[in-house]
Amino acid sequence: MDLARLYRIRGRVQGVGFRFFTQRTASRLGVRGWVRNLPDGDVEVHAEASANVLQHFRAELERGPRFSEVREITEMTMEPAPFSSFDIR
Repeated sequence: MDLARLYRIRGRVQGVGFRFFTQRTASRLGVRGWVRNLPDGDVEVHAEASANVLQHFRAELERGPRFSEVREITEMTMEPAPFSSFDIR
């Protein structure tokens, strides 16, 4: 059974390729959902996959791309939606 999580990533996460990193990572792991920049400089990610995959995905988000600096990730449980891919919004 797939689960859904909403992550909010704080730190130096805009202007460093974080959305593209997230999309590539999601595609590699089979995660569905979306990623977007927020006006306050954070990045928001809606992700759906199995619990094990989401755990690995979050670890990748904590690492981030080369020039990012992730300071904090908050996580909320969401209701799954019918996503078939992972998109940048």
